[in-house]
Amino acid sequence: MSDPGTVYEFTFRGLLAEEALDRAGRPSRVGTGMFDADIAQQLSLDVLDDDHVQAAKQMASVYVAVAAFETSVREMVTNILREAVGDDWWESCVSSPIRTQCKNRQEDEAKHKFHTQRGEAPISYTDLKQLGNIIRANWTHFEDFLPSAEWATAIFDAIERPRNVIMHSGTLSPPDIARIGTNLRDWIVQVGT
Repeated sequence: MSDPGTVYEFTFRGLLAEEALDRAGRPSRVGTGMFDADIAQQLSLDVLDDDHVQAAKQMASVYVAVAAFETSVREMVTNILREAVGDDWWESCVSSPIRTQCKNRQEDEAKHKFHTQRGEAPISYTDLKQLGNIIRANWTHFEDFLPSAEWATAIFDAIERPRNVIMHSGTLSPPDIARIGTNLRDWIVQVGT
């Protein structure tokens, strides 16, 4: 099973089998325990279209993986640059356009005091493309952790497209989900958790 095509075929068939079992009425492993009953009631999940809720539940696992990945990348960038440059790393290592865009996003969110904010640190307001640009601009600090800035950017690009589908209520195909999993595993093997 060392042939990449064989591995992909095996993985894809497994995903198709899982999907067939779900369609045949297997209790959803994704939904089980994922939603607190009180929260589900507050959100009125019971009055929404069942097909839409089930599709969203399936994508919820993908969202969890992508959100955890993004958070870990922000944390890694912060830790590496803080260690290398000091506490003022944001001002000295991040380009003015990225800092300005993040500041604008942060200020816009601050206008809505009734709503939870993304975070206190400006890096919380970056997207994956900006994180790739930060890594590229400060490559000497990352070269011991990543094979190349291009590799990191390719991982970010491969995850960002399906991420955007999920964030806009879309449903990913099994190959899209498998591709995310492959990229996440590659990242974790390279960087760690």
